[in-house]
Amino acid sequence: MINAFLVFNNTGQPRLTKFYTQLDTTIQQRLISQIFSLVSNRPSSSCNFLPLPPLLQPPASSHSTPSSLSPDAPSLVTYRHYATLYFIVISTSTESPLALLDLIQVFVEALDRLFENVCELDLIFNFETLHVVLSEMVVGGVVVETGLEKVVQGVSTCVN
Repeated sequence: MINAFLVFNNTGQPRLTKFYTQLDTTIQQRLISQIFSLVSNRPSSSCNFLPLPPLLQPPASSHSTPSSLSPDAPSLVTYRHYATLYFIVISTSTESPLALLDLIQVFVEALDRLFENVCELDLIFNFETLHVVLSEMVVGGVVVETGLEKVVQGVSTCVN
């Protein structure tokens, strides 16, 4: 399950924040800040997978074992950096990290087709389309579509 889908620019300003699990607003803001600092400080040669930031890590207790944690608990941060934007997915251990990279790739390609060479300004001024693209691909934290043509067709139908 996907817990959150985030898009930041290079200065850390969120361009899209979609949380699929309930979190307090103050925790969401702290989480966004923590994740951006973790991702932006990594060298470009690093892999695209990160452990959870300290804010999302389960409390350390002698009674909790990995099997006792909720299957919906976030466990992985997957990201891609394209030009001036970071695309970040926070997910559970049940999601394939490589499938999440593919999800990000299809999301970016769909935006590129819809906006013809997408840039950050397209995301700012057409945020509704950005949300529609994401909702065509992910519903309630579950990936429902990764076919580029179907996503673009569905968004075109909704927007027009």
